[in-house]
Amino acid sequence: MTEPHFEDDPDENHTPRIPPPRVSVEDGDHPLPALDTLRAVMTPPRLPHPVLKSLLGAWALSACSPEEAAAVEDHLGTCGSCADEARRLREAVGLLHPPETLDLDPSLRTRVLETCLDRRPPRIPVPDWATAYDAETARLDALLQDFGESEWHAPVRLRWYDGKEPATRRTTVAGVIAHLLAVDGLVALALGLDDPLGDITSGSPTPAARTEAYWRASHFPPTRSIRAPWREQSHALVRTVAFTGSNAGRMPVPYHDFTLPLHDALIDRAFACWTHAEDIADAVNYPYDAPSGRHLNRMIDLAARLLPEALAERRRAGLAAPVRHLVAAGDPGRTLRLEIEGSGGGEWLISLDSPAATPSADHEVAHVALDDVEFCRLAAGHVSPEEAAAGQDGDREAIRDVLFATASLSRM
Repeated sequence: MTEPHFEDDPDENHTPRIPPPRVSVEDGDHPLPALDTLRAVMTPPRLPHPVLKSLLGAWALSACSPEEAAAVEDHLGTCGSCADEARRLREAVGLLHPPETLDLDPSLRTRVLETCLDRRPPRIPVPDWATAYDAETARLDALLQDFGESEWHAPVRLRWYDGKEPATRRTTVAGVIAHLLAVDGLVALALGLDDPLGDITSGSPTPAARTEAYWRASHFPPTRSIRAPWREQSHALVRTVAFTGSNAGRMPVPYHDFTLPLHDALIDRAFACWTHAEDIADAVNYPYDAPSGRHLNRMIDLAARLLPEALAERRRAGLAAPVRHLVAAGDPGRTLRLEIEGSGGGEWLISLDSPAATPSADHEVAHVALDDVEFCRLAAGHVSPEEAAAGQDGDREAIRDVLFATASLSRM
């Protein structure tokens, strides 16, 4: 093989001339970069020690430019004090970024508002019995705000207990919000606000009938556009009860086949908002926490107060055991002690033989213990009476009737 011949430079030192860059197959006939260019790229810039030391924090946060990072890393191999400092900074950065969810704590909004209101009470406060509805609608709206089109059309199966057996209805995330809008409209009507359904319904249909009518009247399935009217209505309800004042809590809200006072109706709507938010979260595989203990307690208290009438209705329908002991209105009668454990828990005495009888610890014949969230899911029809994990003691027939009556409180 013939050795390459280099011509001598014409200068007096006779320095050999560097041959022109080779052409390789891999680089598509482009000349390779000169060696000086490669050395400039591969060699970190030489920076003074104070400058390198000032870059350690940015290096630990991966905020340096590639050239600065190369200079710092080259320096760390020769400077022990800077290497120790860099190690400590990297460990500190690891503490700043724990491996946990970036989602905000659902109770953060409540804590912030409580702190603000402690320092500066509102001029027009929201009645205490409306705060659960205010909180639950805000939590659901926070869940919905980042949904894309696919999430809004995710299938959701609504579940409840129709008195004899579990019932279901298939819809979408947007359909669930339309359902909440339709039923919350009953409270809006009681407060003198516009009905979100307009002329779609006539008379005073049940909550389920209102929902079905609203779904049928839509030319297309509900989309993300349903969020705005639902949220506007929830704001209007809270604002109206705040202006009306606490005395409006006794105002009747007709549900067609039963009536609730306004203060109970808003707790009922808060409960529905939470349970349907869980339906939505399950549909999109997203975690969703239970309400705060204070609000959960109000929901359980409403269900416990409705149980004697629910028992009486099931008895009239032949779905519960007959009355054991007839007592005059106001007199003590057979009683079941309902013990609810958890942050929303407490104890309630349930009259078994008549809604008009007075429950009494001296006439207790049965005792049931349930977790607070488990009880609420039973009342929502999401857990069957047979599957409810209840601690039981006493009259088994009375316990069975109360568990089934709790499930019968649910509806679409």
